[in-house]
Amino acid sequence: MPGRTWAGTTLDDRKALRREQLVAAGLELLGTEGSAATSVRAVCRHAKLTERYFYESFADREELVAAVYEHVGEQARRALVDAVQDAPNPTLRAENAVRAFVELIVDDPRRGRILLLAPLTDPALTRRGLHLLPVFTAVVGEQLSGGDETERQLVAVGLVGALSNVFVAYLDGSLKVTRERLVAHCVKLVLGADDLSR
Repeated sequence: MPGRTWAGTTLDDRKALRREQLVAAGLELLGTEGSAATSVRAVCRHAKLTERYFYESFADREELVAAVYEHVGEQARRALVDAVQDAPNPTLRAENAVRAFVELIVDDPRRGRILLLAPLTDPALTRRGLHLLPVFTAVVGEQLSGGDETERQLVAVGLVGALSNVFVAYLDGSLKVTRERLVAHCVKLVLGADDLSR
């Protein structure tokens, strides 16, 4: 019965907690060791839970990987929305958004690898990555100040693509610049996109 309690928690509470443990374990493995290391057995071992509890929350490995990806995607979306919420002008909005995103994916590189690199290597995420792109495109498009809706959408799609490639290159080590230069360049891209949308 879901309503019964044990040690002060309900069955639903314990299920939710176990699910959180599994997602956290998936985030750690996928974000540090990569797709091949993120098996059901490895996730259960890392979470210190049996496979029985894994299948209580997820149908299979792909469902867990998707949940981890969507969890990190929501963190990124929230960080961007919060960053631009009270900024009084386009320059400050661009700086706040870029800094918030860089903090999210560079200060905890696991999140950057999951959001930007894992969809390139994990078949379970290939379609999911394309699914999340419109979410980020919409957030960016809302910040553009000129042009009609179609023009803003065109510019937002191009900007998200450009920024994604810059961040992927930074995370995989092929782009060797300081963090401040990365931020400054991305802010220029965002401000240039705002001009393009007019």
